[in-house]
Amino acid sequence: MEERLVISMIQCFFIAFGVIMGGTLIGSIGSFLTGEAPLTSMFRIAKGLRIWAIVAAIGGTFDAISNFERGIFEGSTFDLFKQVMIIIAAMGGVQTALFMFELLLGEEVT
Repeated sequence: MEERLVISMIQCFFIAFGVIMGGTLIGSIGSFLTGEAPLTSMFRIAKGLRIWAIVAAIGGTFDAISNFERGIFEGSTFDLFKQVMIIIAAMGGVQTALFMFELLLGEEVT
């Protein structure tokens, strides 16, 4: 059971990481094609994708809510712990991608 948690955490980390990296890079190509500055639009796009990357990584909000409900009302603390750890892993993927953009662009993504 614990091995599956680690596998899920790693997958969620990289899904969130990929949503930020891919969405920002592809979005900046769109900005370039429309005549906007791609580097400045990268900040705006990355900022807007943060919450969606976490939602995509955890597989939608309904599963997360049902796991929280099961953990609280049915006393299944492992499901609650697992969901919290998966959300933390997804947040780590988002923060890692934002850090890489900060290194690449030289400015802080806020």
